[in-house]
Amino acid sequence: MRFAVVGAGAIGAYLGAALARGGAEVVLIARGAHLDAMRRHGVRVLSPRGDFTAHPEATDDLAAAGNAECVVLSVKAYTLPELAPRFGPLLAPDACVLPAQNGIPWWFLQRFDGPLAGSVIEAVDPGGVVSAAIPPERVVGCVPYPAAEIVEPGVIRHVEGTRFAIGEPDGAVSGRVQAISAAFTAGGLKAPVDERIRAQLWLKLIGNVAFNPVTALTGATLGQLALADPMVELLRRMMEEVAAVGVALGIELPVSIERRLEAGIGVGEHKTSMLQDLQAGKPLELDCLTGAVLELAGRLGVEAPHVETVHACVTLLEHLRRASA
Repeated sequence: MRFAVVGAGAIGAYLGAALARGGAEVVLIARGAHLDAMRRHGVRVLSPRGDFTAHPEATDDLAAAGNAECVVLSVKAYTLPELAPRFGPLLAPDACVLPAQNGIPWWFLQRFDGPLAGSVIEAVDPGGVVSAAIPPERVVGCVPYPAAEIVEPGVIRHVEGTRFAIGEPDGAVSGRVQAISAAFTAGGLKAPVDERIRAQLWLKLIGNVAFNPVTALTGATLGQLALADPMVELLRRMMEEVAAVGVALGIELPVSIERRLEAGIGVGEHKTSMLQDLQAGKPLELDCLTGAVLELAGRLGVEAPHVETVHACVTLLEHLRRASA
């Protein structure tokens, strides 16, 4: 199967290297020094599961995605409203799009039979520009669980996790999801096909909405969050509020909030993607996390005061940072 990874940063490059190791045809689309290093030396993965190097094609030309059967979107969610109108027309006639991103994706209410079905989530799809550029039938849902960091251009430190849950938004077990799962598995990844992909997405979301902004505010690693009991309680309250929004949408979590909380903290001395972005001077993914949750909470009449408070704090942090820059 031919794959293109658009936005081959830490997770995208790790995934692309694993796919290439498994025999898939892969092109990584990236930019800057990271791209240059991958072109010269391939992708070097440092992992507790064993280091390896793979040599997939790497380019900065978005048109390279036009030959792929599966296009993995590993870009930040806030880039999609600008990217999608350029990217959508490039897709091959039968290509699918696999968004491997944080937060609530633009497609969440598409091919959905619950409340708000078919409507646009403005926080991630302002004016519906992404939905218009990428038809719903193109999308295969994905929930990426690995934690990874770019330690230097072309070198990825894989912290933990190999699981990418995938599934059709309408719950069908299609030939394309089975083919994607097989390619991921051949590369040494776990890729279960899940008929309830939104439940898996929401399970990851409750952690991301709590952990990411709080670590950006405090500078703490995931493991350090457990050093203060009041912080653990705040994280628990935020998770409960996000879970309540999910319940209002008809989504039942596959595991308990307590288990999700323990698993996140248990990752240990790892910086969340939002903390990494903050320290690297990059924009923060607020809209797809706290922003989208609060938009849905408001539309569904669900109270989320702890999420709202933390969202306000990180929003101010981002404004101050931009003003100082």
